[in-house]
Amino acid sequence: MAGCQSSNPNPEVRARNAEFGCMAGTVGGAIVGGLLGGAIGGGTGRLVGAAIGVGGGGFIGNRLACQ
Repeated sequence: MAGCQSSNPNPEVRARNAEFGCMAGTVGGAIVGGLLGGAIGGGTGRLVGAAIGVGGGGFIGNRLACQ
């Protein structure tokens, strides 16, 4: 992960990079959660599982990436 961090000392650039990482973690978590949730059940259960997966995955991705 150290290769992903900017060595730029400019605080604005560092803040922008941190914000991008936070958004990427949230969106990535939502996508993965939605895919995993959609794989559970069938019919309406699949839709409900995907919705719960999107919410849960987005939350977890946000918590992990936005520390």
